[in-house]
Amino acid sequence: MDLRISSSTAPLTGAGVARRAAAPQTTGNEVGFSGALKGALQSVSAAQNKSSEMQREVQMENPSVSLEETMVAIQKAQIGFQATLHVRNRMVQAYTDIMNMQV
Repeated sequence: MDLRISSSTAPLTGAGVARRAAAPQTTGNEVGFSGALKGALQSVSAAQNKSSEMQREVQMENPSVSLEETMVAIQKAQIGFQATLHVRNRMVQAYTDIMNMQV
């Protein structure tokens, strides 16, 4: 079961590359909730990309990538995804609560 956040661009291999490629071309820094959310989603996506790359390297029996490091990266990506999913569910619930309020 593939739980990665899909993007319209080709898969990237590094966290720094993912941040540069997905960053908007604006002059000011994004602050506030949207900037924090975007940064969190990018870091979760980068962790998932890193774990996928490490899995691939372990399967190809690359001696420079250990199984332990790969398992830790997989767990970090899974925990990050679960936290993101919980935040999304809370946001949807808050939106639903607000939309159901009587004015």
